[in-house]
Amino acid sequence: MKKSLFTIAFVLTVLLSMAQSQFTHPGIFVGSVVEDLDKSIEFYTEVIGMVKTGEFSVDKTTASELGLTNKYQLDVTILKLEDSPNATEWKLMSLGTKAKHPKQNYMSDDTGMQYITILVNDIKPVIERCKKHNVKILSGVPSKLGDGRSFILVQDPDGTFIEMISPN
Repeated sequence: MKKSLFTIAFVLTVLLSMAQSQFTHPGIFVGSVVEDLDKSIEFYTEVIGMVKTGEFSVDKTTASELGLTNKYQLDVTILKLEDSPNATEWKLMSLGTKAKHPKQNYMSDDTGMQYITILVNDIKPVIERCKKHNVKILSGVPSKLGDGRSFILVQDPDGTFIEMISPN
């Protein structure tokens, strides 16, 4: 009986180790180059409700060697929805120049990453922060999804769409 339990435990351990992910972290860290770093940090912390969890810079030479830029230093601020190790990182980057991208009116106006979705417990405080900071809500205030969830759509200062969804 002990041998059978040991064998079953061993087989389960092997199967579980085979099922482990090839990745060292379950999240995807997203970097967004912004025109005005301070304005974007204010938007994501004061309106969306993210927290600043770190920052770093990559000098011109290293950024060039890594293939990140051809001649610019990167200044990166790390934001998260909560300060925990498994929270996804939203990294805002400034190139020290006024990089510009045409602002879209709709997600269908351009290719590439156009929007992010953030799930919140209650949409009402987000709506109040949008009003306080004069952030235009592009959807109903709020709209109702077919399953009863509440939804608002806003854009960050550079035009990235942000869906905010709450359970009710």
